[in-house]
Amino acid sequence: MRNFRNIFAVFAAFFVFSTVNASAQNFTDSGRRVTALEQQVLKEITKLPRYGVFDHIAFEVLPGNRVVLYGKVISLGTRKSAERVVSRVPGVQSVENRITDLPPSPFDDRIRRGIVQNFVNSAGLYPYLREPRPSVRIVVENGRVTLEGYVNNRSTSNLMYMLANQVFGVFEVRNNLVIDNGRDR
Repeated sequence: MRNFRNIFAVFAAFFVFSTVNASAQNFTDSGRRVTALEQQVLKEITKLPRYGVFDHIAFEVLPGNRVVLYGKVISLGTRKSAERVVSRVPGVQSVENRITDLPPSPFDDRIRRGIVQNFVNSAGLYPYLREPRPSVRIVVENGRVTLEGYVNNRSTSNLMYMLANQVFGVFEVRNNLVIDNGRDR
């Protein structure tokens, strides 16, 4: 049974990564064309050394090539590092950093570990959490969980939502997972 589970996990990982890498980064969820500047900003953010599965950084490029960063991070130094690397991207005129550093909390850390354990123990969900560029981010603040990122289908999104809700101490789960219809992020 364990061998079957391992084979299935390898097959699922191969399928996920082959579909994600096969397409180009050209469009957003709304169908709007992604600019080269947006692609470069995203690339620099995802290369941050301490940007992990418990951090979520999003951005918006405003007229005049002003970039607004927002999100929540647990990793120390990630907030300032994101601002620094984005400000160095050619074409960026200014950066407004609205990223929030999450306070240290043993209670929230226990919830994070519980959610990851539930996801890993569930067949097929581990590839969504793989570093260095996990497609799902888990943000926990004061017992409230937000799931961010991209999954392949609605059933995976619903399963992650249910598994996160099962962890002791979770007050609320906000499911912001986007169904990825074959476009690389």
